[in-house]
Amino acid sequence: MISKIDHLGIAVPNLEEGIEIYKSMGFEYCGREVVEEQNVETAFFKIGESMIELLAPTDPSSPIARFIQKNGGKGGIAHIAVNVPDLKSKLESLKKAGLQLIDETPKTGAHGASIAFVHPKSTGGVLFEFCQKKDQ
Repeated sequence: MISKIDHLGIAVPNLEEGIEIYKSMGFEYCGREVVEEQNVETAFFKIGESMIELLAPTDPSSPIARFIQKNGGKGGIAHIAVNVPDLKSKLESLKKAGLQLIDETPKTGAHGASIAFVHPKSTGGVLFEFCQKKDQ
């Protein structure tokens, strides 16, 4: 079961500029975090029950850096993250359904959540992140 959209991941070439843009639009800034396992620095903004996650690469060979390069050096919506209560069993059901997983086992994401991505080739061009919060 998917409980809600956890966050929208938006790639930005410059995190400082991205933070200022989102603050100027009135989004509630919740802080930033380096996620070494994903080679990104993130900034979160609260929007209702969900979040917007800005992602800036910390390594030029990271997936987010490649995404920005493919978009002509500009950012854009990188992924949609949905919250699930049991990530391991969700990955098993996605695999049984024939979806191509980028992550066969959960990795650590922002705020210590367990995360895994499904390849956009199996979802009509959308990169989905499934996440399970640390306290679930």
